[in-house]
Amino acid sequence: MKGGGLLRSYAVLYLLFLYAPIILLPLFAFNSGTIIAFPLRGFTTDWFAQMWGNATLRRALFNSLTIAVSASVLATCLGIFAARASTRFNFPGKGGMMGFIMLPMVLPEIIVAMSLLVVLLGAGIKLSILTVIVGHTLMCMPYAIAVLSTAFSSLDKSLEEAAYDLGETKWSAFRLITLPLVMPGIVSSLLISFTISLDEFIIAFFLAGNEPTLPTYIFSQLRFPKQIPMIMALGTVLVALSIVLLAMGEYFRRRGNARMGSSASGGLL
Repeated sequence: MKGGGLLRSYAVLYLLFLYAPIILLPLFAFNSGTIIAFPLRGFTTDWFAQMWGNATLRRALFNSLTIAVSASVLATCLGIFAARASTRFNFPGKGGMMGFIMLPMVLPEIIVAMSLLVVLLGAGIKLSILTVIVGHTLMCMPYAIAVLSTAFSSLDKSLEEAAYDLGETKWSAFRLITLPLVMPGIVSSLLISFTISLDEFIIAFFLAGNEPTLPTYIFSQLRFPKQIPMIMALGTVLVALSIVLLAMGEYFRRRGNARMGSSASGGLL
């Protein structure tokens, strides 16, 4: 009993340490004072109005959304091919190839960013939003493949074989049978990749050039104390958006797993 109480206390303290900064964000975002400290002075929404009225912030937000949408679509499309190949076919060097593809997930991001910067500058490519999209696609692909591999591996192979027996080609069977069944995994991959790209800082810092992105803009404004309340308001919006996107991704992942399970049960019956 005593050990259980200590474990519960540790869990509560750990969760408080982990989520206290997130809880404090909206408190200071709606605080009328410009100093981030207690006691709070009063309730206000002026910082949110100041945030939406900032032209540089709107440009950074547009750039980040463009990068996140592009990177999530590219990473998911490439992830579909990789996940399909790794779960359905055996070929020489498959383990090594998949290991290299998944390597950015475990490498320090600053190493990846510096390597990409050296390669791009050596090739004479100008740093821009496009180079950030390339970097974010590279970083998002392992996560997309991890999600999509689960979706493809849970798919009953007999469904595709039955489609072939009924006269469907490999492409039509993939389009009409496989894709609808793994669509929850695809949506989950898109949402997770979008969230990772939107929040990513190091790759954007190295590869964006003169184009601001949301994380680099936030970092640049931390030097100005008067801008901190607006950054708190922006952080509140980003946290809310990240929670919504991750919740949607988890919903589609669970829906996909349930759908795969029901399909397997139907096949057995």
